[in-house]
Amino acid sequence: MNYEAVIGLEVHVQIKTKSKMFTRVAAGYGHEENTLTDPVVLALPGALPVMNKAALDAVIKAGLLLGCEIAPVCKWDRKNYFYPDSPKNYQISQYDQPICLGGAVEIELPGPARNVMGEHKKIPLTRIHLEEDVGKLNHGASDSLVDYNRAGTPLMEIVSEPAMHTAEEAYAYLTSLRATMIYGGISDCDMEKGQLRCDANISIRPAGETRLGVKVELKNLNSISFVRDGIAHEIKRQLAVVERGGTLVQETRDYDGQTGTSQSLRSKEMAHDYRYFPDPDLMPVKVDAAWKEKLRAECPELPFAKQERFFKDYQLPYTLTSVLVWDRALADYFEETAKLSGKPQSAGNWIVNDLLRELGAAKLALSNSKVHAAHIAALVQLVDAGTILGTAAKEIFVEMFVSGGMPGVIADRRGLKAAPTDAGELEQWCRDAIAGNAKAVAEFKAGKDSAINALKGPVMKAAKGKANPKLVDETLRRLLAAT
Repeated sequence: MNYEAVIGLEVHVQIKTKSKMFTRVAAGYGHEENTLTDPVVLALPGALPVMNKAALDAVIKAGLLLGCEIAPVCKWDRKNYFYPDSPKNYQISQYDQPICLGGAVEIELPGPARNVMGEHKKIPLTRIHLEEDVGKLNHGASDSLVDYNRAGTPLMEIVSEPAMHTAEEAYAYLTSLRATMIYGGISDCDMEKGQLRCDANISIRPAGETRLGVKVELKNLNSISFVRDGIAHEIKRQLAVVERGGTLVQETRDYDGQTGTSQSLRSKEMAHDYRYFPDPDLMPVKVDAAWKEKLRAECPELPFAKQERFFKDYQLPYTLTSVLVWDRALADYFEETAKLSGKPQSAGNWIVNDLLRELGAAKLALSNSKVHAAHIAALVQLVDAGTILGTAAKEIFVEMFVSGGMPGVIADRRGLKAAPTDAGELEQWCRDAIAGNAKAVAEFKAGKDSAINALKGPVMKAAKGKANPKLVDETLRRLLAAT
């Protein structure tokens, strides 16, 4: 019997705010343990919560970016459970009236080749709700210590419909969702800092069946790659259980990305196990049209929309857009370079192939680079004018990355500018190349434009690499047209 997997993801995104969700105490990471606390965080008697409007703004903005319906009224509920990293033994969350409903995450699946765009589809969302984060357990050899610095930090839970069927779809979903949150300034989504965490719900069912199978939840997936690998492992495990006549049980499992194995943690809780009830200390929130429109005006262009624009406005190939659009700072850097140089594709090639290579080797962020948009634009213009040849430009770029010097200055100092070529001498070299390459000439005249490249090589060799490529091309075409 053929089976299909059904996958839904619950993604927790820590919202980037100065203070916590229900108190003014600072939110942060990397501080000394238990220093970002106060009576509200520690649930001391008499402490009352006060809502953080910046967090409400962020979750509404996230909903608008993902095409959600923003609820006119949402309320707060207490989710009751005992965990040692939850000081109150309940979590303030949203149960039956979340702030965002519906929406979708657009994904791109891998194409048939690395340089070919893949299939696009939209994964529907169930809801987005706002809640507070819990603390963190630090496990030692013989004890476990609780750090409440993270407790109370604003946290969004983004719940997808069970609409994915492969580990690759889940990987693409998380990649796209993470980029959207970063583009919107909602979160930095650093998984190492716990700013984005994912639980995956996986089941299998006979192909063609509509009823969902027994759901297994995977916890502790702390990288997007581990999410993909964990889901693939769990699908394989469930299929093996069914094929040997076993019975799947609803449970929560822990996946170890280092070993590629999982183990059962506990039976899966149901909603009634949490004993939800409305929080008596917090009023419902009413979201009016003016509030939504103010935030809608702040919503940025998202990666796939930006990619379409780059195709249309700059005529960039997929190989460039698929790199540029996923980093908002890099996309902005490209647009500035394209504007200054007037040569978008050349600018994109230098950024994707050379700048990113040097940044990676130096382990530098773009914001720390000495090469600014004006540097690459100037280099592009010098190469286009034939003032600097391609091989020299590569050398100049490496020095420019290290020193921050402008390319023209470096070329002058190192004598890397192309030497002026005598017009008569260049024409003779071109005539010699045409006379010595009858096959290339015939192919060019038959309509194969690229055949002219076979003629350029001998000319550049005769010029010892110093001839202006643009003049070489123009001279060859003029002479070929006359023969």
